[in-house]
Amino acid sequence: MQLSDFSFNLPKSLISFYPCLIRSKCRLMVVNGNTGIMSHKYFFNIIDEINSGDLLILNNTQVIPARCFGCKSSGGKVEILVERILDSNKILATIKNSKNIHIGTNIFFGYQNQIKSSVISHKSSFFEIIFHSKIHSATDIINYIGETPLPPYIKRLENKLDKDLYQTVYKKKIGSIAAPTAGLHFDFPLLDNLYNKGVDIEYITLHIGSGTFQPIRTVNIKEHIMHSESVEVSSGLIKKIQSCKKKGGRIIAVGTSTLRALESAYNSNAWNNNKNFISDTNIFIYPGYKHTIVDALITNFHFPQSTLIMLVASFMGYKNTINAYHEAIKYKYRFFSYGDAMYITYNKLAPSEKVIN
Repeated sequence: MQLSDFSFNLPKSLISFYPCLIRSKCRLMVVNGNTGIMSHKYFFNIIDEINSGDLLILNNTQVIPARCFGCKSSGGKVEILVERILDSNKILATIKNSKNIHIGTNIFFGYQNQIKSSVISHKSSFFEIIFHSKIHSATDIINYIGETPLPPYIKRLENKLDKDLYQTVYKKKIGSIAAPTAGLHFDFPLLDNLYNKGVDIEYITLHIGSGTFQPIRTVNIKEHIMHSESVEVSSGLIKKIQSCKKKGGRIIAVGTSTLRALESAYNSNAWNNNKNFISDTNIFIYPGYKHTIVDALITNFHFPQSTLIMLVASFMGYKNTINAYHEAIKYKYRFFSYGDAMYITYNKLAPSEKVIN
């Protein structure tokens, strides 16, 4: 398929700059993957779509304050976006600067530029940076100097409330540069109601990196290569998934990151060998992919030509996806990270769907 197959005109007025005041009261589009039939609800109605005995899986990654501002020895301003904390004093990051950054460049952070760091290597678009502090770890320093890494399409300054709003209520493991946004709609009352209904709730960890949001620059989408992201799926969860399916329950993934983590685990040796899956993944899921684990997916409305909308199209079918997005625009759903949500079921015919432009 071509990149242009995933283009659509999105009014700027539908890009959400703030989340719904009450997380679970955002809007929800429910789409039957087999029939393409759509219905319009609110997110708290998700409890009507999920049955006792189903297994709901969420991504418990926690967003780090990954956007940091500093300066070089010359006084020139520098903005970095932390991709990954490598160890106690090193990070991997992208750097925005008016001039090229060279190996050995010193970058200073903090109100009085008291935190010194140095660029020690460069590969592709990423720089490895070491902090010279003997007292504070890289994690401590990032928490001190960093800001919430709101996506660039949210055209406003960071608000103090974003520190909490741009996190799921069940966050646990630090390491992501972006929120698993489908999970932002869950609040504790809704999770309690699902649990009391008999829904099993479990977690994976996928630390979302820049690869998920990197623009596709190839005409043929198959030529796109994703950056790697860190994933953890426990052996206990793998057993639960296998048991749930044997009993006739469904696997419901909250977010594209959760689905990608599960598919990555399934395609590894850990799946059938009773082992934890702890690895990096650069899995890119697009139409034609045969899904093996997930029966239903909760997700947001994504960018045109993004890897995320391609994953959705692989799950419920290209035609169903394009129709659903046109319907969302017609009924003025809110798009992107702080926007509204979809609940979609798997279309088993999607991998063989023929698309005629």
